[in-house]
Amino acid sequence: MTEVPTAVLEVTDLATHFHTARGIVRAVDGVSFSIEPGQTLGIVGESGSGKSVLARTIIRILTRDGSATVTGRIALDGRDLLTLSETDMRDVRGKDIAMVFQNPMSSLNPVKRIGTQIGEVLTRHLGLRGRAAQIRSVELLASVGISLPAERLNHYPHQLSGGMRQRVAIAIAIACEPKLLIADEPTTALDVTIQAQILDLLRRQQRAHNMAMILISHDLGMVAAHTDLVGVMYAGQMVERAPTRSLFHGCHMPYTRALIRSAPKLSDPPHTRLRAISGGPPDMLQPAIGCRFGPRCDYATDMCRSYKPALSAADADGTHLYACWHPLVAGRILP
Repeated sequence: MTEVPTAVLEVTDLATHFHTARGIVRAVDGVSFSIEPGQTLGIVGESGSGKSVLARTIIRILTRDGSATVTGRIALDGRDLLTLSETDMRDVRGKDIAMVFQNPMSSLNPVKRIGTQIGEVLTRHLGLRGRAAQIRSVELLASVGISLPAERLNHYPHQLSGGMRQRVAIAIAIACEPKLLIADEPTTALDVTIQAQILDLLRRQQRAHNMAMILISHDLGMVAAHTDLVGVMYAGQMVERAPTRSLFHGCHMPYTRALIRSAPKLSDPPHTRLRAISGGPPDMLQPAIGCRFGPRCDYATDMCRSYKPALSAADADGTHLYACWHPLVAGRILP
């Protein structure tokens, strides 16, 4: 008997390489992970680490000029998305997998009314039209906390505030109750109060529909409070992956610790200087041969510079994985 996969999403050895005039950019380079229904996976890392490219690869909205090569496997409920035609993939987007972007103005059509944009999704994936689509659109706007939802259907995106536009984007994303929701920096363009409201909204919608969710963010505090698992990306690779509590209370990768230490803390006095990570991001055209963080790591040795470390288990059940020759244990470096 064939076993039914429990994971909503299984990503295996995924690589996204861009072919440019200067050479091959290895934006995502051998990433693997899985998410179960109702779980939230946070993806963190510096700018340029491959977080957004990973999300766009999963939902298959990369450039169409042929410059990107994708290998590996992206299985949604056991179905490999990389084997689907673009026509079939259009049926998957919005219905089974949806995405909320950093700037809602980049995902909302500025010349179409809100009601039209929600209605298009309902018609394509659920077959709702006319009055039925209108009623469902009002219900969706109300569910994401938009006041006077029936009136908002006639508004254009520019007539709404940034927070309301993001709520509309979320309403469109959850319209068909997708199995997986990807939120790529969903609160960056919003003020702190609205950020909290949007995150609470995402959590409520996730619980209501038992969705799996990928939350991409630079904000480690947000990730610590709103995720079940965390994947740390550096130079296109996932260098540490663990349950959220395990990662923040006992990370093993020096890069992860450097990220956590660089985040501002409420307990710090005013004008405290942030602890920046030394060095600069790697050249993705010519990444380091061994550990890609090696050139910036205080603990790097000849082994680190010559050989790439594989993901190793830090615990008996294999839920905490890290890629480092000299991992941190209780704040110390193992020999």
